[in-house]
Amino acid sequence: MATARDDPDDRATTGRPPSVDALARSLADVGLPFAICVDIAREAIAAGEPESAAARALAFRRTLLMPVVNATGVLLHTNLGRAPIGARQPERSMNVELDLATGERGSRQRAVGQLLAKLCGAEAAMVVNNNAAAVMLVLAALAFDRGVAVSRGESVEIGGAFRVPDVMEQSGATLVDVGTTNRTRVADYAAAIERGRRPGGSPVALTMKVHPSNFRVEGFVESTSVAELAALDVPVVADIGSGLIDANCPWLSGPPPAWLAGEPGARQNLEAGAALVTFSGDKLFGGPQAGIIAGHRDLVERCARHPLARALRPGGMVLAALQATAMSYLDRTVTRDVAFWRMVATPVDVLRQRAAELCASTTGATLEKSTAMPGAGSAPGATMPSVAVVIDGDHLAHFRDRAVPIIGRVRDGRTLLDLRSVHPDDDVLLGAALAAR
Repeated sequence: MATARDDPDDRATTGRPPSVDALARSLADVGLPFAICVDIAREAIAAGEPESAAARALAFRRTLLMPVVNATGVLLHTNLGRAPIGARQPERSMNVELDLATGERGSRQRAVGQLLAKLCGAEAAMVVNNNAAAVMLVLAALAFDRGVAVSRGESVEIGGAFRVPDVMEQSGATLVDVGTTNRTRVADYAAAIERGRRPGGSPVALTMKVHPSNFRVEGFVESTSVAELAALDVPVVADIGSGLIDANCPWLSGPPPAWLAGEPGARQNLEAGAALVTFSGDKLFGGPQAGIIAGHRDLVERCARHPLARALRPGGMVLAALQATAMSYLDRTVTRDVAFWRMVATPVDVLRQRAAELCASTTGATLEKSTAMPGAGSAPGATMPSVAVVIDGDHLAHFRDRAVPIIGRVRDGRTLLDLRSVHPDDDVLLGAALAAR
């Protein structure tokens, strides 16, 4: 039988605080481990507010990772994990480094690497943790203690304050700035290579073309193409960043979307003469976070043999998710199986119909044209037509407070829920949140 000390509400009748154990057990429906509930109960009792334990538990629960509905219209939202993936695998071991033909140890890069190489039109490919890791590994393996020529206009900073010069410094390579911020010609690279061959000069091992993620330079500008760089007598590495496999988008039923104009493709860069390309797996490719290196076999193998490759290697779950994504490209089922491209391919009329149904059941909600964007530094400045459900006022906190948080945006004092980045199955969640506001 429970005693007064076991009752989390017994302070009202006895004047004594509840026991930690009883208060912690009363938090069971929050879905946290009992050990966490005990800590929260202790904190609430120590603060003299045992009645706050439930609110504290809910607040802690919301600091953990959980699924959310992305209604921002930013399809690859970095804060929301970029490309949404739904990879599943059975609770079994996986032949990550086992050659099934020989029964001997194999390479974890072989399975996915051969698929990615085929997609890119490359001789070989390998995978690391993210694109910054891919760039660092390439530089460490191919240019340690030597120079890498990069245009001043491409010595960029990406999200989280990571800069190309910083990554290069950590790799052991030396940054060789060429050209100016707005104009860099092939002659600038050639001059840097020649200076490096003079006595006392720093030899240039690579030229590097960096995709200007998150910004665009316009006006009096000039840049050097991969094809022009490939004519020089050092290998060119193209860091295309965003992960567009093929600029022709053969997995789509029609031509490439207009917003992709000018976005570099891995296949096209290799065809133009790049020795290697590096890019992200969780941007336009639509897979899990990863960095992909593809190109000449001998250079990829040198990267794979470098000691850093082990420190930067991905685990089996990432490899399995990448394999599933690559197979979707090869099977031409991308717009069905890869969430990012499914969102891109959804006709505006379909979005409008979904928005109309939500507005019809919600007082004060209106349907409006909207503009979505790829996000995550992909195709900077590009937008695509979309449709949003709009309500007056700032309701972002209300939507974030739902059991499945809904992330929208506010513009001009109104809340917008853009449907291009929302899975159709989640419309019911939007409807319930709109009705409950």
